[in-house]
Amino acid sequence: MNEQPFQEIAGDAGQPLDRRAELSEFLRTRRARLKPEDVGLPDFGRHRRVPGLRREELAQLAGVSVAYYTRLEQGNGRNVSAEVLDAIARALRLSDAEHAHLTHLAKPKQHKKKQTARPQHVRVALRHLLDMLDGVPAYVTGRRADILVWNRMAAAVFGDWSELAPGERNWARLVFLRPEYRELFVDWEQKAIDIVCMLRMDAGCHPDDPRLSALVGELSVKSPDFRRLWATHDVKEKNHGVKELRHPLVGDLALQFESFRMTDDSEQALITYHAEPGSASAEALRLLASWGTDATRAGAGAQS
Repeated sequence: MNEQPFQEIAGDAGQPLDRRAELSEFLRTRRARLKPEDVGLPDFGRHRRVPGLRREELAQLAGVSVAYYTRLEQGNGRNVSAEVLDAIARALRLSDAEHAHLTHLAKPKQHKKKQTARPQHVRVALRHLLDMLDGVPAYVTGRRADILVWNRMAAAVFGDWSELAPGERNWARLVFLRPEYRELFVDWEQKAIDIVCMLRMDAGCHPDDPRLSALVGELSVKSPDFRRLWATHDVKEKNHGVKELRHPLVGDLALQFESFRMTDDSEQALITYHAEPGSASAEALRLLASWGTDATRAGAGAQS
């Protein structure tokens, strides 16, 4: 076990995200993506100055007054009932992840004393499980897309994260700020979208997290691609799929991934990768495993 103390991310903690502004932009962007024909409303061909449904059309679908919905979209809604949020979610055709995000954003602000971030500890049993997944690239992520622990095969496929300061072991930083990861992912754009969607969900759950707002601020300054994707306000969670990689040693890899959310800590997830049996990618993984590496599991003892 290679324990290393956590080092906070570069830069000072940022100001908490503005929940009202986040709610306003989320509702506006969800409304803008819908057309009247998408929701069964007649479109009489009238000129529309802005894309998407009008506020009055959305209010009609949700069964609320135009004035009420307008206040809500402007971030002025207070104590919105679950029933109203459900109706708006249905009217906007929100996915389950988007519905949950809307619910988080609409919660009244909690006036609590400033608290230090809860350390991100990974259970010893989960660490042992990573060791047992020989030949299977696997790692555990936490808040803000932090990479907490990983096994030898994850290091062989994705790079030796033990060479990075613990605070730099973060998928958002890797994808947007390190050129080698732009080369590693064949569909880099989709990987970038997935990461931004993950951070958006974190922002909805933890709008007062100063480290998250600092990360968003840093990436917004350093990466035009991040700024572009962050402005979409898209949220989604991918629990499985296929990632195509362009590995510098073994060439192209097509790996299926599975993400398992921890029941005792929903902020942590175990992600595993495997190749189709008998495929060229499976042979490439076996080759990487046979070479071995000193980049065995390394993880922050406690990340904040």
